[in-house]
Amino acid sequence: MAASGRTAGTSPPRPCKDKLRAAEGGKPGAQSAALTAAEPPRRAMPRFTVHIRDEWLAVACRDTSNTIQWLGQEALKRYIKNKPDNGGIGSVKETRFIVRRCQGSGLLDPDDTIDDVLEDNDFVELAIEGDTMSSEFIPCQPGVSNITAAYKEPAEYISLDGNSLTSTDLVNLGRGLYKIKLTLEAERKVVQARELLDTIVKENKVVYGITTGFGKFARTVIPVSKLKELQENLVRSHSAGLGNPLSPERTRMLLALRINVLAKGYSGISLETLQAMIQAFNASCLSFVPEKGTVGASGDLAPLSHLALGLMGEGKMWSPKSGWADAKYVLEAHGLKPISLKPKEGLALINGTQMITSLGAEAVERAQAIAQQADIVAALTLEVLKGTTKAFDSDIHSLRPHPGQTEVALRFRSLLDSDHHPSEIAESHRFCDRVQDAYTMRCCPQVHGITNDTIKFVQNIINTEINSATDNPMVFAERGETISGGNFHGEYPAKALDFLSIAVHELASISERRIERLCNPSLSELPAFLVNEGGLNSGFMIAHCTAASLVSENKVLCHPSSVDSLSTSAATEDHVSMGGWAARKALRVVEHVEQVLAIELLAACQGIEFLRPLRTTTPLEKVYDLVRTVVKPWIKDRFLSPDIEAVHRLLLDQKVWNVAKPYIEKYQTEYIPESRPVSPTAFSLDPPASPRKRVRHE
Repeated sequence: MAASGRTAGTSPPRPCKDKLRAAEGGKPGAQSAALTAAEPPRRAMPRFTVHIRDEWLAVACRDTSNTIQWLGQEALKRYIKNKPDNGGIGSVKETRFIVRRCQGSGLLDPDDTIDDVLEDNDFVELAIEGDTMSSEFIPCQPGVSNITAAYKEPAEYISLDGNSLTSTDLVNLGRGLYKIKLTLEAERKVVQARELLDTIVKENKVVYGITTGFGKFARTVIPVSKLKELQENLVRSHSAGLGNPLSPERTRMLLALRINVLAKGYSGISLETLQAMIQAFNASCLSFVPEKGTVGASGDLAPLSHLALGLMGEGKMWSPKSGWADAKYVLEAHGLKPISLKPKEGLALINGTQMITSLGAEAVERAQAIAQQADIVAALTLEVLKGTTKAFDSDIHSLRPHPGQTEVALRFRSLLDSDHHPSEIAESHRFCDRVQDAYTMRCCPQVHGITNDTIKFVQNIINTEINSATDNPMVFAERGETISGGNFHGEYPAKALDFLSIAVHELASISERRIERLCNPSLSELPAFLVNEGGLNSGFMIAHCTAASLVSENKVLCHPSSVDSLSTSAATEDHVSMGGWAARKALRVVEHVEQVLAIELLAACQGIEFLRPLRTTTPLEKVYDLVRTVVKPWIKDRFLSPDIEAVHRLLLDQKVWNVAKPYIEKYQTEYIPESRPVSPTAFSLDPPASPRKRVRHE
């Protein structure tokens, strides 16, 4: 199987458990007696995990016909058992409380039976009347998208080898479309590197991060008896991040990417620990990873430490079954055990650029999708504003042959070429006296083009980083040595993502100006703010303000974070990349661009209404029809935010691109001759015919 290949249905082989185990310390013949008189296996007693205030409690239930009220009271009994003054609770029976699911926070009726509303190993929250919501309880909704809310366990696998993963694959792993397994070659290299580390420990060699402290403590030699504690302390002390947790999709990407990097076989992780990480990923058991706290060198230490902490059974974890809960309970509920760190494994888990890179992968994938669709939106606006296609003539762009500019101009021609997709709107103004259009329409190939070229540049860096070993020290099994280096420094992805923010922002900047032209009657020849009975109705007035505010926010967010550096770790780590913030703000910039273009698309479709019964080109009519499946025409003022969100969702799902793509590809692959419509501004260099040679028509 090719690395990064996908296989459906079959899961990786698992070691079989013995059906019967010999009775230890029993009488002779006890085992054979067990074989001849085997009893049917007992069904495990259902168990539920209940969160009360600051504690998680496991409650076994012999009879699932008991009620939710009974479950709550049983949990309260366990809660007060070891509490001074019973935790302030007088009588369990007289205590009033409500019970809700951790996943979704849905309230449970106290009179319902457990069997009817809960499944084995479900997680629930008990809130005592008079208490505020527990500070330890984290509801699942914040940061959980519709993708995760509808999560279904995938049947297909991606095989990781540390060399072949792409940004597209990584985003799909984040969306829960695939499980993970290792290639045989990756397993071999992981085992080989681990054997070298075990030899180093056995021979009491002094090697950074394996038998020494870290950073400023690199010269402190640690006794062999404390090497496990050294790695655990590293993860715990470095779990110092703050802020909201990464969404489950982004944590899934982070975990998948760390697995891929470890699969290269240069970090010294044991195959046992790596397989435990894969099992957690495949069960979607995801650690609580705060979004803030990394300076991007030595890698993303804080977020990756939080990722490792959950795998150790400490801190919080999320799964589709449990919502947020204590990590040890989430792992146990999925039949998993916390990882036990061997020498160097803590360092192997937390040293690298995976948070910058995983968030960067999402940013660049979304940037690519919105850049393609920006051309479609702008083409529709040009039609509504009765612009000309002459600025997209291939001869113009061949004189300045930047790849992105050429590509965008071709895309505009494929959407607007009247001879191949007749536009009644274009024909209606073909012989107008307008000489040329404003820059926001005429210069789209030049402005959108550099954005496309920058995205490709960034994507190349991100894909290289995805398959790079960014640990320290690196373990070279074939050379029999470990080498300290600086691959953990996040400057590459940090700089690239700052470039991405600057480039993709321009799509929103130019889009906002086109929205202004659509809404301004002196520029559009359309009703003010695209609505009838102006004054009574305000139409798109404030939608344009929203677009302007997002563009203004982007101007601040586009300030590069990677130009900053603060010395850390007692001047040991004296230059850092600040790549974590570069990645986070790149995502915000891309989201704002998507939203501004959603507003432009809505406004352009509304503009079409005032040009009816004239029709635009076939592909643009298809785009209009798509928008009208989620948003009806604007007849009078109504609540506008849901319309913007609905069209934003069309762009996120790339539905606008998918509708127009067949027409774009057909135009580009069939070598259709370029049409060059005649207009009053056109002229010929041929001399006029001589009067004596003029043909006389009778």
